[in-house]
Amino acid sequence: MLQLSIFLENSQGRLAQVLSVLAELKVNIRALSLADTKDYGVLRIMVDEPEAVAAKLKERDYVVSTTPVWVLKVHDRAGGLSEVLNQLVEQGVSVEYMYAFVEKAGEAAQVVIRVQDEQVMSEAVKKL
Repeated sequence: MLQLSIFLENSQGRLAQVLSVLAELKVNIRALSLADTKDYGVLRIMVDEPEAVAAKLKERDYVVSTTPVWVLKVHDRAGGLSEVLNQLVEQGVSVEYMYAFVEKAGEAAQVVIRVQDEQVMSEAVKKL
């Protein structure tokens, strides 16, 4: 899947502003992660039609990039994530970052994972 990374100045109201723009564009955010430093933040979001949303945000002068990530279902119980990560590590997967969200219906949680080597991840996922 593709994740959007939106780069924002670290100033009061900037996050609310971009979220208002996404609402105006009728974008449903499926998952998000926000990381910040003193000067800027990176809002990572999962949405339907990420390339189209990225283009619309760029038209409004936002700095946006798309990044391939993996979305994996894990058992939504204690130890579920640990089991999956341990299997991935055994297959040589190196995780750069991740965040999680729970589906509205069902008994599975989902994790978004950015990895260093797509081919290693592709092979590892086949063994999960």
